Amino acid sequence: MREAFGARFDVAPGYLDTASIGIPPEQATTAVAESVRRWSRGLDKASDFDVSVATARAMFARLIGVPAGRVASGATVSQLVGLVAAGVPDGARVLVAEQEFTSVTFPFAAQAERGVRVTEAELTELAERAGEYDVVAVSVVQSRDGRVVDLEGLRRVARVHGTRVLLDVSQAAGWMPLHLDWADWVVGAGYKWLLSPRGAAWLAVHPAAGDSIRPHSANWYAGQDPWESVYGLPLRLAADARALDLSPAWFAQVGAAVALSRLAELDMAAVSRHCVGLADAFREELGMPPAGSAIVAVDAAGAASKLAEAGVRCSTRAGRARLAFHLHNTDEDVALAVRALRAA
Repeated sequence: MREAFGARFDVAPGYLDTASIGIPPEQATTAVAESVRRWSRGLDKASDFDVSVATARAMFARLIGVPAGRVASGATVSQLVGLVAAGVPDGARVLVAEQEFTSVTFPFAAQAERGVRVTEAELTELAERAGEYDVVAVSVVQSRDGRVVDLEGLRRVARVHGTRVLLDVSQAAGWMPLHLDWADWVVGAGYKWLLSPRGAAWLAVHPAAGDSIRPHSANWYAGQDPWESVYGLPLRLAADARALDLSPAWFAQVGAAVALSRLAELDMAAVSRHCVGLADAFREELGMPPAGSAIVAVDAAGAASKLAEAGVRCSTRAGRARLAFHLHNTDEDVALAVRALRAA
């Protein structure tokens, strides 16, 4: 059991794969286990989960710096990006990063029949080129290698040119301080750096972009009063972003409410210094320059297999070993990974 930032994590040394699956704090694990136990004994009503849904929504909003009323609750990033993509005008020009995670790009590419055109550009060129496009869709931190987009550059373009901006924070929220109230749409999954069960995701919608998105998944839970909108017409959806809600995956929301509450209480600047500090210390040992990211991609022959043999849990993306440093990681993990890669 490891202790970090006031929480306990039941994880062994060498777990460096938060970019794939985050390790929950003990409190979140306990909450989900208790919820499953109550389910097995028939002790809950469906409405009992509303508090968890509302708490997770509010904590996601706090972590990205927007009011909770802007945030819709869903299940996956692609489902939520799909709502945005379906609402862009016919013939819209969309700019994305080269080799972007496909949950960001595929929903827009799937609108090709309407003349929506998706163009790839080098990550470092997005801000420079964004003024030529209607929409820019990009991950704040790239999944494949941990590179960070120029947020301030995109903010300037949005202000000057009116280009709409969709940001995926799935690899950023939870370790990076974020103040994204300016972005048109902000989407994020819970099961990575937000340390939640899979099945919880959120979409923040700027008021100026609200008219461009339709509730294609409209359902009873998206009603102004969900427990009064389970039967019959007329359509009576919530007046805020809840109109885009999916009916929640209960246990995912239970875990998310606890995990995100813990994260939202933390000094995210201190969290970032910890995570990036470990990542940059690892990079320095390998002769790599600092990058200001909690994710490190190692392009060395046999890196992934060496790390696995040494008991280091990481992932392979685009042919490189990808390591991610979060709350529970320490200098011990850095040393373990470095020794593995230096082994003959």
